[in-house]
Amino acid sequence: MTTSAFQISVAVFALITLHISALDTFIAAVYEHAVILPNETETPVSQNDALLLMNKNLDILERAIKQAAVQAAQIIVTPEDALYGWKFTRETIFPYLEDIPDPQVTWIPCEAPHRFGHTPIQARLSCLAKSNSIYILANIGDKKPCNSHDPTCPANGYYQYNTNVVYNKEGKLVARYHKYHLYSEPQFDVPEKPELVTFNTPFGRFGMFTCFDILFHDPAVTLVKDFHVDTILFPTAWINVLPLLTAIQFHSAWAMGMGVNLLVASIHHVHLNMTGSGIYAPHAPRVYHYDMETGLGKILLSEVDSHPRSSPAYPAATNWRAYATTVKPFPVQKNTFSGFISWDMFTFTELSEKSGNLTVCQEDLCCHLSYRMLRKEDDEVYVLGAFTGLHGQRRSEYWQVCTMLKCKTTNLTTCGQPVETAVTRFDIFSLSGTFGTVYVFPEVLLTKIQLSPGKFEVLKDGRLVNKNGLSEPILTVSLFGRWYTKDSFVSGKTSNLATTYLLIATLLMITALQNVVMV
Repeated sequence: MTTSAFQISVAVFALITLHISALDTFIAAVYEHAVILPNETETPVSQNDALLLMNKNLDILERAIKQAAVQAAQIIVTPEDALYGWKFTRETIFPYLEDIPDPQVTWIPCEAPHRFGHTPIQARLSCLAKSNSIYILANIGDKKPCNSHDPTCPANGYYQYNTNVVYNKEGKLVARYHKYHLYSEPQFDVPEKPELVTFNTPFGRFGMFTCFDILFHDPAVTLVKDFHVDTILFPTAWINVLPLLTAIQFHSAWAMGMGVNLLVASIHHVHLNMTGSGIYAPHAPRVYHYDMETGLGKILLSEVDSHPRSSPAYPAATNWRAYATTVKPFPVQKNTFSGFISWDMFTFTELSEKSGNLTVCQEDLCCHLSYRMLRKEDDEVYVLGAFTGLHGQRRSEYWQVCTMLKCKTTNLTTCGQPVETAVTRFDIFSLSGTFGTVYVFPEVLLTKIQLSPGKFEVLKDGRLVNKNGLSEPILTVSLFGRWYTKDSFVSGKTSNLATTYLLIATLLMITALQNVVMV
């Protein structure tokens, strides 16, 4: 999690320089793409067939890029895996890869398409940026040759990376980022360390990372806290997971918690619960899209502040534990029970009355809730829950969560299971917690998977409260905390290596047991 003082000094100097003759606002675009997938195969296709598929997807992206440019957008983000999908082995992805150079080489692929070998996709993206005078972020595959003297060099002689590229309005390659936190991506390698990639424009300082990266400290938090980016570009193939991790819910909360613009472009694939793109400002979502009904792509555009920290609407700093640690706790509920959200065991207590003040604790995390329902529905049950610990099957990310949520049925054993509709409205809610981390993301999710812009706020003392009257029917109100220093794999190489570490530990245990038996 360390960054060099020199890098940070350069970033701060660039940030000061950037404000000279900068634009106060800009129009951003993101495109949710229904990707055309390849036929499943265990044998690699030809390079020509791979290019044919990528160009079919690029034909669709080109229409979105031109539409964005016509509407005066200055930058557009397209999704992760948008050119070829995600189901590959190391061998079957290889025909889709190109060698992507370091942007320091000063290269406009549209003008010199053969300078770095066979790069037709990079050339086409560069030409699209140049001809439409727009910044473009695209996600493609990078291959980097290595040799036998490198002990970690893969058998095929290439490192393969899930990669974001950015071209400016002249078609110049200005940024390249290799995804660090892979999620079930055996076709790609993990870079040696997280890359901290930024670039400057007349409308702000930008950083980028990809999908699963957003759940970890590096590069995500470091880009915001140490490199002072104004806007994060975020291509993703996000799989929605209720009740806490739908795309629009968590991404809007991350933008608010980190105090930065977040431009999210997601893959659209309803059968895999993939949807949820948006343009999020620190104080509220600007525009978002969630569609589990159709198979169609969608372009979103919005004007956003180039330097949100200078905006009058920029949220005040929050002490997430100030209220919860100083207020006299409400009576801790005796009728608590355990229930699971995904793989995590929460401690719950029921909201048994129309209004009330509740506290529920798990270890050193206590969650406080004051609430009042418009009406207590007979067929809907809500609970207050607390969780602190390592999350999920991987047990790699340390979470602290306070949540008020609707149970799937009136049977308390269903609390924490996915539910998409509700009718209960609240005219008061105030949620806080004794968090041990400063990284807390406030979520409010409404019935039919909708956000609640302008209807809640975070107070300086860490309370998440409703405002502007009666809420729409609520699914969840949550404070989602990430305690990065307690993660079990601080290096971040959790996804592909976690299984390896587990196997090694298992083998060592078996060996030890065998030795005991032999003795």
